[in-house]
Amino acid sequence: MSVAHTAGFATLTLMPPWIWLVAALGLAGAEALTGDLFLLMLSGGALAAAGASFVFDLPIWADGAVFLAVSVLLLVLVRPALRRRMESGAGLLDPAKALEGKHALVLSQVSQHDGQVKLDGEVWTARPLDDNDVFEPGDQVTVIHIDGATAVVYRGI
Repeated sequence: MSVAHTAGFATLTLMPPWIWLVAALGLAGAEALTGDLFLLMLSGGALAAAGASFVFDLPIWADGAVFLAVSVLLLVLVRPALRRRMESGAGLLDPAKALEGKHALVLSQVSQHDGQVKLDGEVWTARPLDDNDVFEPGDQVTVIHIDGATAVVYRGI
């Protein structure tokens, strides 16, 4: 065998890891269009096959077996947990929820039917939690919850 044939053979044996890597990147890119996490799990299988092929110099059928095994494991074990996590809504807080518990400054008298407070640098309409309470301008209050566009407040610490 000549040197040229040897070099060509070496290049051919290094191709499967790169093919698996390109497949992994392509599948991950396609996942960005679907958002279903299915293609991402296949991408993980292709990445595992690329790594196994590179490290162990396995035959192509063994690469395929690694791809299949890892993809199935990811689809069965990881994907359902990720989907539950994504669908649970346990991500960012609702902006109105984030204001609960914050302190506000009374700008105009807050009573059962009217009033304004400065909350997080913005002016909000406000009403007291207890309809009998009245807060005067300059009072510090705490936001209990947001009801539509109205901050429900009480005199807090």
